[in-house]
Amino acid sequence: MAGIKVKLNHASMGDLLKSAEVRAALTTRAEAVLAKAQADAPVATGEYRDSLHIEQDTTDRAAVRVVAGTDHAWVVEAKTGNLARALDAAGGD
Repeated sequence: MAGIKVKLNHASMGDLLKSAEVRAALTTRAEAVLAKAQADAPVATGEYRDSLHIEQDTTDRAAVRVVAGTDHAWVVEAKTGNLARALDAAGGD
């Protein structure tokens, strides 16, 4: 096996990274992260928890993010690590 060389077709790889199948897999994972983040979010007013959502984007590949939409979300994340812990808890293969 040591002598095998693989040459990737860059255009096809680009198409794969932007495909509906890749986006669907990322979205499924993001939904699990979002559910965990909402379940574990600290609740003073509920504003932070209620602002958590998924954003879809396409750059050179499909991109799916779980984000908080409040101005003070960075403070919550710095104090609790809620999104980071939710990402870890959602796991993956």
